[in-house]
Amino acid sequence: MLFVTVPFKQVQTNCKKLYCNPAVNDRRVTWHSCLGGIRNEGRTVAEESAELTRFYTMTSAELRKELEEYLKNNNIETVCVDHPEVFTVEEMMPHVQHLSGAITKNLFLKDKKKKGLWLVTARHDRQVNLNDLAKKLGVGSGNLRFAEEAAMLEKLRVGQGCATPLALFCDKQGDVKFVLDSDLVNGGHERVYFHPMTNSATMGLKPEDFLTFLKETGHEPILHNFD
Repeated sequence: MLFVTVPFKQVQTNCKKLYCNPAVNDRRVTWHSCLGGIRNEGRTVAEESAELTRFYTMTSAELRKELEEYLKNNNIETVCVDHPEVFTVEEMMPHVQHLSGAITKNLFLKDKKKKGLWLVTARHDRQVNLNDLAKKLGVGSGNLRFAEEAAMLEKLRVGQGCATPLALFCDKQGDVKFVLDSDLVNGGHERVYFHPMTNSATMGLKPEDFLTFLKETGHEPILHNFD
């Protein structure tokens, strides 16, 4: 097992909450368990240490810029509205209700039986029944529950209040399965809206561009009707 030494301290996540890596042991961090999707077997210990430090100290502005560059490189046009930090759909709606298109809500879940991770994106006014969804996904009724924030930080680099499918470009190994409300791509919406790696902004993509984004990240959506 490879260990990389980094300072044992809390670092600020992109949602302005403090997060301390639970894999810390004797002031060392297990790189493999923390950053499986980013690990590069060809790196030296020094290079991995530098990458680990960068990973945990990137600000929301830097993550947003990284996302914007990724979208630009894939010729995906976006619109964006900045607003105060929001942690619920109810808090967000006054700032985005003037937008033309579909506002979304996002749930980061885990399958307690198979240990799988799921990101579910639905229209903000949909009811998401976890038992029904679990049956649809074949994981068994009662086996879907909310995942720990640490898992979302590890896989998607966002924390509580910032769940977004736009963070799937960080999931290089495809560890997170993606469930998408079919209405968002088949409902004739002008745009669909998500947080751009920060909960102080909302970004809109055309549905066809969003599907292009998912294809580029290697995440084939599982379409589900939440009616």
